[in-house]
Amino acid sequence: MARNKQTYVKGSFTHRRTEGDYMGALLDAVRLDDWREVVRATVAAPRAGDAMARAWLTQYLIGKPGLIAPVPLTVVAQQLSGRDPLTERLAKPYGDRVKYPSLSANEGFEDTMRELIAGELRVLEAGNLNTRETGANADGATLPADSATS
Repeated sequence: MARNKQTYVKGSFTHRRTEGDYMGALLDAVRLDDWREVVRATVAAPRAGDAMARAWLTQYLIGKPGLIAPVPLTVVAQQLSGRDPLTERLAKPYGDRVKYPSLSANEGFEDTMRELIAGELRVLEAGNLNTRETGANADGATLPADSATS
């Protein structure tokens, strides 16, 4: 008799408030000087032959390789034609603005909204106001449960 396959709701079940609280505790516990010391030790470890330190350092400095490698024939054809895929990808948005001006009419909207939100966050930080996501004041004092949710 075959068992019925159970399906579960897909997605992340982590709670943002909890993540923020843990990140806040981590940032309070690890001073910048301590982190610099860890990084210096990690930079010295690969020279001594530590493969894990080399992998960690490479991941943060260079990043993980892409999942799809180009076909060798494509690379050779691009080299012979003088085309650079990176240059083409970076130039595409500018070419699209010239070709399709109506699509870029509201281009400054996102930048304006980003500046407004950043300004409001600066006011919150400067005013030592309650930050709703962590349920704490800017100085780190935890608020009572009823005031954090109201």
